[in-house]
Amino acid sequence: MTKVLRSAPPGFEDFEHFKDFEKGLSVEREPVERLPEDRLPVRLPLPADHTEPVLDVVVPVFNEETDLEPSVRRLHAHLRETFPYPFRITVADNASTDATPRIAARLAADLPEATWIRLDEKGRGRALRTAWSGSKAPVLAYVDVDLSTELNALLPLVAPLISGHSDIAIGSRLARGSRVTRGPRREIISRCYNVLLRSTLAVGFSDAQCGFKAVRRDVAERLLPLVEDSGWFFDTELLVIAERAGLRIHEVPVDWVDDPDSRVDLVSTAVADLRGIARIGRALARGTLPTARLGRPPEGGPPVSLTAQLLRFGAVGAVSTVGYVLLYAALRPAAGPQAANAWALLVCAVANTAANRRLTFGLRGRGGALRHQAKGLAVFGLGLALTSGSLAALHRWTHGPGRSTEIVVLVTANLAATLLRFLLLRSWVFTAASPGNDKGTEPR
Repeated sequence: MTKVLRSAPPGFEDFEHFKDFEKGLSVEREPVERLPEDRLPVRLPLPADHTEPVLDVVVPVFNEETDLEPSVRRLHAHLRETFPYPFRITVADNASTDATPRIAARLAADLPEATWIRLDEKGRGRALRTAWSGSKAPVLAYVDVDLSTELNALLPLVAPLISGHSDIAIGSRLARGSRVTRGPRREIISRCYNVLLRSTLAVGFSDAQCGFKAVRRDVAERLLPLVEDSGWFFDTELLVIAERAGLRIHEVPVDWVDDPDSRVDLVSTAVADLRGIARIGRALARGTLPTARLGRPPEGGPPVSLTAQLLRFGAVGAVSTVGYVLLYAALRPAAGPQAANAWALLVCAVANTAANRRLTFGLRGRGGALRHQAKGLAVFGLGLALTSGSLAALHRWTHGPGRSTEIVVLVTANLAATLLRFLLLRSWVFTAASPGNDKGTEPR
């Protein structure tokens, strides 16, 4: 009878300690309220003189006695030849019942950069959570055991994380420049799934399920307690939360060849994914995901001084005013003065709010954007009242004023409203621009 070998991942005293930890994750996860209140620090590049592993590549497996050894040895050889930092390969065994644990133990004994962990329950998300939580490497990654993704993309995947450019990196089979070989059934399912994500959760990334991803450890430490799924939806949930928090996700086009011996049950996976999308959609609608506390402070971005903000606000306002005048002049013949003024002001107000949100107050990401636009429209109402009142007064006290006179009055009224608009944007609409405010949208 073959004895199943077990070992604890880095960061655990022994295997019993690891088992208790893993069960705690799957049964009684740490409450979100206990997360640190401070934001993530500014991303910095990793120093070049690392002696400990910089990259930990996790290979989650379940009953992979055939592919495990050749794939891990191929991955190990590739990293040895191409990766300029120390690395580790962690095989995460998802309760395999074949010879997978014995092979994983042999690989850990033969290869100095390899280790393995054993889980008593299945689930790719559970394996990644356990392996990443126990790793001390500053960059964490995972690849599917079949190595369907060409390994030449591995260094481009992790380089933006090492350099401090990005928070998460994903391989994409749908990005421009990728080369994919797979059957029509899986191609259609993959594309439909990503279209569904874009239409329901309004995500910006192109490929949620490619088994080729990396994350900075400081980011993983904040994200993992928020991710509930332990299966295939784990990737999607992690990315949605990260994107809503305004974290930077880097996409790498990959060469990908479908594995004809894939063990994925497409029907059950699709059902689980639909449930996950519905759950995340409800959480986002209710505002129960505390994504604001995950955002990073501005990286030498928008100035925080009042003078600098006024200069940027003035530049945005000048462009908006030109657009407003041109739009009013174009709409005036057909719509009349009041309607033309209202439509021109509405369009420019939406554009002005978006521009000031990004350029003047340095806010990034989708989180809070609708709330900011709603408040911006309230400020627009004040501007509309002032300009419409000015037009009404002009037509009451002046008989048949010319177009040029109308425009002069409207521009003057808009300039008067500009000061009030800036004060309201700074003190009410974009209050999250102040450092340390965790309740608003996330600065980049």
